[in-house]
Amino acid sequence: MDIRELTAVDAAAYRELRIEALTNNPDAFGSVLEDALRKPVEATAENLASPLAVTFGAFSEGRLVGNVTLLREAGKKMKHRANVVAVYVTPRARGNGVASRLMEELLDYASEWEGIEQLYLTVSSHNRSAIGLYERFGFEKYGTEYRAMKSGDEYTDEDLMVKFL
Repeated sequence: MDIRELTAVDAAAYRELRIEALTNNPDAFGSVLEDALRKPVEATAENLASPLAVTFGAFSEGRLVGNVTLLREAGKKMKHRANVVAVYVTPRARGNGVASRLMEELLDYASEWEGIEQLYLTVSSHNRSAIGLYERFGFEKYGTEYRAMKSGDEYTDEDLMVKFL
């Protein structure tokens, strides 16, 4: 297993994995599949090159099997904060510690990113395995956003979590 920061060169592989994530787990993300399918790979490459974000990828036998993104707030009063977003591990790689390795890499990076003091994330309230992962890495729930997302007639509540560095 190789964990490394993704660059614009990885845009096609990342876009493919993102489409898989939105197909397999549509209720876990605020984005929708239709938008991801319309988004050109060049836009994905631009996102991967942003100075306000870093995305880590997990590779198994040369194939991208997981990712996590750390997105720094841009505002002058908010730049001490960053958000953990777009966490996904493909089903065939789950149960092998991939998510834990990605979180370790992200937290190491965050602790070295000048000025970052706290990390935030949201997670579907019913996603017990993800909540357990985040708790093992020191994230604490500070609230719930009820009906945070709506798909058709179905609502998804999200737990709000924070980790102070």
